[in-house]
Amino acid sequence: MSQQPSFLHPRVFIPFMTITLIWGSTWFVIRSQIAEVPASWSVTYRFLLGGMAMLSAAALAGQRVRFTVSELAFAALVGSLQFTVNFNLVYQAEHHVTSGLVAVVFALLVVPNAVLGRIFLGDHFSRRFMLGSTLAMAGVALLFVHEVRADAAGAADTLLGVGLTLAAVMTASVANVVQAGKRARALPMMSLIGWSMLFGTAINAVGSWITVGPPVIGHSLGFFLGLAYLSIAASALTFTLYFGLIRAIGPAKAGFSNVLIPIIAMTISTLFEGYRWSPLAALGGAIVLIGMVIALAPPRASGAAGLKARQQA
Repeated sequence: MSQQPSFLHPRVFIPFMTITLIWGSTWFVIRSQIAEVPASWSVTYRFLLGGMAMLSAAALAGQRVRFTVSELAFAALVGSLQFTVNFNLVYQAEHHVTSGLVAVVFALLVVPNAVLGRIFLGDHFSRRFMLGSTLAMAGVALLFVHEVRADAAGAADTLLGVGLTLAAVMTASVANVVQAGKRARALPMMSLIGWSMLFGTAINAVGSWITVGPPVIGHSLGFFLGLAYLSIAASALTFTLYFGLIRAIGPAKAGFSNVLIPIIAMTISTLFEGYRWSPLAALGGAIVLIGMVIALAPPRASGAAGLKARQQA
């Protein structure tokens, strides 16, 4: 396995922060979408537009767009996991609990990503990464307690919402590891994502028609602006960056973007919705940041070894 680039390398740090900032804002947009349109149809529209944008961008970039039958079958597998099951579970969860609680639970993605990456990809992690991950998860636990206390949902709704989100986490993790495998690396990434989104769209459309009836479309300007944002910025752009990040540094380290997302979401809410940080939330956020710095900081080296490591990074 080739040397992974340092987290602080621009081709890692810039995509990581772009993904985190954009996905940190999507939880609020999703909630406004499902207020007008059934969740499954909202997911369908999002990835229909996102998939079309991805294939168009792939063609313009000169990537191979035509796939063989076996390649299309692989894209359908990725699409069903990432763009059908995962997102429908997330959207449904937001019917039962706050978007903040969903974001916090989804931060746990780093755990199954690390475990599955170790089992199926042979990833190895330093003691520093394990210590930082443990600290970050402790911070997430404090954020979870805070969000549960702040959530107005009843116990049954909270349990269902958290359960749906945990199921989404596991599905997303499997999709992440599949994306990091040899089969996915052999395919042009933008084209693979585009076809995966369209296969996910087809499955979503059939499932939506069966479960909630014919297509329902929103009518407000906010709905269409939100849909454009979710389709282009939060899907076509970010999944290209995210899957590229998975291939560069592995699913466990890439999954740390989801650990930081709740803090970004809470910060945005503070600026635009009057959200106030409790001491518990502030402590949890601080511990998450400390854990992330420890886990992702480049290893210290000295002398010739240090020079070689810096040159490789």
